[in-house]
Amino acid sequence: MFDKIQLPYAFDALEPYIDAETVETHYSKHLQKYVDNLNSLIKGYEQYTEGKSLDQLLANVNELPEEIRQGVIDQGGGVSNHNLYFALLSPTPKKAPEGKLLDEIHNTFGDLYTLKTEVSNAAIGQFGSGYGFLVKDKDGKLSVRNTLNQNSPAMNGVVPILTIDVWEHAYYLKYKNLRADYVKNIWNLIDWKKVEGLYLNYTI
Repeated sequence: MFDKIQLPYAFDALEPYIDAETVETHYSKHLQKYVDNLNSLIKGYEQYTEGKSLDQLLANVNELPEEIRQGVIDQGGGVSNHNLYFALLSPTPKKAPEGKLLDEIHNTFGDLYTLKTEVSNAAIGQFGSGYGFLVKDKDGKLSVRNTLNQNSPAMNGVVPILTIDVWEHAYYLKYKNLRADYVKNIWNLIDWKKVEGLYLNYTI
């Protein structure tokens, strides 16, 4: 059985950048629906899921039976992507990275501004629903990806460490069709301490 993360802040804590109604609906209804659908889907397939993290399932999705494979991509990706998204947001975020992550940002992008620009452009430019991601490979090298629907970068052998959700339910109540404004403002909430922790310690 998989579950959503415990939300580490109140629904209204991300104001004024994300409104309380959006956070509550996004977390309590949209994410919960993915959790319920995933757990219903994998019932009876415990031999494939036992002892594995959700990202491990997604990274090895081609090993799953064909009849549940696309469902795990859709529903499991929905849980994994949303859990990452909500975990990285904070009303009191660390505003910039340091240490090894900052060094790698400089090596790859030149500076933090350029990284933010590339991730923002990936998110804003995603046609339809999806995400913009910062990911690391097995050697700690960084790159920017965007994915359609609930596809996870884990399926391509990389580890997502930062994401911006650009499904309309993530922003439409407050921003309407102004996706770029939402993406610009969400950087005020992204906690670089949490991104650093994933960069240094998280593997799939």
